[in-house]
Amino acid sequence: MRRILVWTALAALMAGPLVACSSEGGQGEAQAPTGAGVDGVDDGSELTLWTRAPLELQAKALVDAYNKSHKNQVKLTIVPNDDYVAKVGAAAGSGDLPDLFAADIVYVPNWTEAGLFSDLTESIAKLPYADKINQGHLTAGTHEGKKYVLPFVLDLSVIFWNKALYKEAGLDPEKGPTTLDEFKQQALAVQNLKKADTYGTYFGGNCGGCNVFTWFPMVWASGEDVMDPEGKKSLLNGSASQKVYSTWRDLQTAGAIAPGSKDETGATWVAAFQEGKIGVMPYPATLLPTASKTVDVGVTGIPGVSGGQSTFVGGDGIGISKDAEKTQQAWNFMAWLMSEKAQVDVLAAGNSTVARTDLADNQYSAKDPRVATINKVAGLPTSKTPVAVNFQQAFNAPGSPWVTLLRNQVYGDASTLEKDNEAVTQVLGQ
Repeated sequence: MRRILVWTALAALMAGPLVACSSEGGQGEAQAPTGAGVDGVDDGSELTLWTRAPLELQAKALVDAYNKSHKNQVKLTIVPNDDYVAKVGAAAGSGDLPDLFAADIVYVPNWTEAGLFSDLTESIAKLPYADKINQGHLTAGTHEGKKYVLPFVLDLSVIFWNKALYKEAGLDPEKGPTTLDEFKQQALAVQNLKKADTYGTYFGGNCGGCNVFTWFPMVWASGEDVMDPEGKKSLLNGSASQKVYSTWRDLQTAGAIAPGSKDETGATWVAAFQEGKIGVMPYPATLLPTASKTVDVGVTGIPGVSGGQSTFVGGDGIGISKDAEKTQQAWNFMAWLMSEKAQVDVLAAGNSTVARTDLADNQYSAKDPRVATINKVAGLPTSKTPVAVNFQQAFNAPGSPWVTLLRNQVYGDASTLEKDNEAVTQVLGQ
């Protein structure tokens, strides 16, 4: 009954702007792939896979490469981002989930607890490079000691800066910020150019997901956490967090944040940089090819208060659903997904970040030092995927307590921090 209620609740949710098992369901526990080798079974079976629209490019490339080299054939369904959570929730309740489905990594803890995925613990352990797979995604997909997902596509947050604007402002165009103070100083330097419609920085001022993606790493790089290990208590009133807030508040006071930031819900938060109108800002690494078409982009990890670097290891995890019948065939796709052929020849070749640390230095990253930088940051111990069952409600949802907190800290009454932080804790602990 609890799982039915959870599935019903999932069907009612809408996906956030950023852009969480086993199951009864009348059939007993969802079974792990058993009875075959480390690579599963490739016997010509047809498999179904769902993913959300933001990952369409990578998903199609991966599925096309797999289908061309295997007897099994994967049928891919791309679902609009805003419809994805409801579609998965409805299918979970009716027993109609596809063989494989991807999930925004912030939903994975919720969905593993709700019983939507099959147990992959033994299969993952047999992979010879299991310890090289991105640990943030594996941790997010671990429930009660069992592993349920692998990384599908990684999306990282980094610092982008406009080299041309840096040069105009008298800054070294090859050096981005290494501390929060440097970030502020470099943004102010661009602002002081006083160019029409050009600003020091930009952020999603009304977007919870945008700012967990870009502000949390500033805290992690400083050696602090944003939640307790159980994901039940907010620590966003710590000293590093307060330095993050004051940095952005100072930039707002100085007029260095583009005015559109205040009402930015996430739909267009990357556009101004791509138009060459922003000096420096945290940015999704996956958009490096797009931004580079119009801007000479510098890239570095997101800095902390006194140095260090971090990234939010976002993107999507992927698992075999509780309703899958061809689990060994589905595992064949999953195992191939972690292989060098998929990670390097498909993902790295398409300028996406690899999910294995031993493949970070490859023929494609060697061609672009910026890609190598992104891969390196992804493997840092300070780079994390935050895990909380109620992550969506606490942080990503429109009007979440996190959105209230960050808006008060930048635009409103900063003295409400303790109260606002406690409101986040209340939702996390529900």
